[in-house]
Amino acid sequence: MSAREKKEQMKFFLFISPWIIGFLLFTLVPMIMSLYYSFTDWDVLTPERFVGIENYKGLFQDELFFQSVKVTGIFAAIVLPLNVFLSLMTAILLNMEGRFIGLFRTIFYLPSVLSGVVVAILWQWIFNSKYGLLNDFLGKLGIEGPRWLSDSQWSMWAMVIMSIWTIGGNLILYLAGLQAVPLSLYEAARLDGAGFWKKLFSITLPSMSPIILFAFLTTMISTLQTFTQAYIMTDGGPDNSTLFYVYYVYKNGFMYKKMGKACAMAWLLLIIIFVLSVFVLKASEKLVYYESDEGGKLA
Repeated sequence: MSAREKKEQMKFFLFISPWIIGFLLFTLVPMIMSLYYSFTDWDVLTPERFVGIENYKGLFQDELFFQSVKVTGIFAAIVLPLNVFLSLMTAILLNMEGRFIGLFRTIFYLPSVLSGVVVAILWQWIFNSKYGLLNDFLGKLGIEGPRWLSDSQWSMWAMVIMSIWTIGGNLILYLAGLQAVPLSLYEAARLDGAGFWKKLFSITLPSMSPIILFAFLTTMISTLQTFTQAYIMTDGGPDNSTLFYVYYVYKNGFMYKKMGKACAMAWLLLIIIFVLSVFVLKASEKLVYYESDEGGKLA
């Protein structure tokens, strides 16, 4: 290696050193420590005591653990397809030519740039059973609105409705993908007499399949890590109906002072997300279309 190449290499490592240091100090080291603490009994205030896999075994004897898994699973099963479908359909509409289309794109994307805490507080007011905007609107229609956040039958649906409001992140991805689809494909399909639905299923969706897969995976991961809504709006209630998994991790670690159990739950969630991600990637191999120099190929 020449002196010039060594100098360039030193510059490279110098420029990326802030990221490397940050990754080591704030990601890798905490992960290693949390893995160790997951095998200990530690209340944060006193020295830890090694207990082996007792924390992991104890999770399967905890009813609230299973409740948190159930709540998160139901929420993800409802929100994930809704988010992916609605954001894709909205992107297709916003990709059409029309007046004020830029304004509409901004309006739909705006909720995604707001802080999660701000969004939770806003929707807490909207869902207020006495003074909330939603029940006030229902009352004008002659419908008595439910106690959205204080009724276990409605609290989950309140979370679902709120999550649909923030589809802007995937919307931007889909818009970028739609505008990258060659117009020549649509022109050829039009000459062959293809209508809207034929173009959608034969051109749009196959061309967009890598972006749909990416949006599906990222939405799945973020949905399984839902925390802010439960923490700000319901405190996991009523009757633990919104006791999301990550919120229960927080409660064990910082409220119950069971940091070892919290770390065990966190690592178990990592394993669950990893397994689900691998499953989705494997299941999508025959459905995702990637372009190549030869003109494109299925994954």
